[in-house]
Amino acid sequence: MKKIFLYFSLLFSILSCSSNDTEAQTKTEEKYQTKNVVLLVVDGPRISETWEAANKENIPNRVSLLSQGVFISNFRNNGTTNTNPGHSAMCSGVYENIKNNGTELPGFPSVMQQWLKYTGAEKTKAWVIASKDKLEVLNNCKLEEWNGKFQPSVDCGVSGNGSGYRADAVTIANTKEVMKKYSPNVMVINLKDVDSYGHSNNWNEYIKAIKTTDASIKEIWEYIQSLPAYKDKTTLIVSNDHGRHLDANGGFAEHGDDCAGCRHIEFFAIGPDFKKNTTISTGNYEQIDIASTMAELLGIPKQYMKGKVIKDAFK
Repeated sequence: MKKIFLYFSLLFSILSCSSNDTEAQTKTEEKYQTKNVVLLVVDGPRISETWEAANKENIPNRVSLLSQGVFISNFRNNGTTNTNPGHSAMCSGVYENIKNNGTELPGFPSVMQQWLKYTGAEKTKAWVIASKDKLEVLNNCKLEEWNGKFQPSVDCGVSGNGSGYRADAVTIANTKEVMKKYSPNVMVINLKDVDSYGHSNNWNEYIKAIKTTDASIKEIWEYIQSLPAYKDKTTLIVSNDHGRHLDANGGFAEHGDDCAGCRHIEFFAIGPDFKKNTTISTGNYEQIDIASTMAELLGIPKQYMKGKVIKDAFK
């Protein structure tokens, strides 16, 4: 009788532990509703022409979408305020002063590489889609155990005009085609027109590009919500690689130093796990926090990442 009692006690204990393990796994899996993350980088607007414009007249679509999302008003790039270093920081969670011309790989794996390794998914489930060809380096890194491995798919720029750059309209069209065809779980998109017209010192076209990009953000979000693979389970994060000089530091045509105009950038997020109709002005959130936040939502390790999860933005 005693042996029978011990047997059933042991059996109950095993079943109980198994049940607890299953419950714990379920809770972990259900921690976030987000199953896909899209990072859309608007290349190089000053915050003074977007969220801090007098009436936010250049970004009416983001102002409208804020009813469904969250904006951080004091978000910063605390690294090198150029295109490739800025994108690398957002994707890897590490600030590095890599070359800005696309000839130097980031030192550490991106959230895309880490996601592909952790999930074992095909490379078509992670993408870098950019208007600038030099951003193709985001699909790889220098670190020996990662170099040439777990690389996301790329669609970056064209060389037809000799610059390696293409119009943002092409990038938007290609992004939608990739979403429809492959349903990737993690994407990084670069739109370059704002930066290009800024460097051209063409104020009117620079402002026009900010407005056009704002419309494109709405277009992408509505397209996301139209696809069964994405609807109600996708987070869209909008940010910048850098800003532009304050007028006192040379004006909007250039960037690259540590003036407030170059460092003050956007963080706007919309998705099932984020607060709605919320503006956050507390906390010291910065560019490298984006990778950690993406990794948290996707449920993958934050290996090498130096940033923190932007939990104040979560529900």
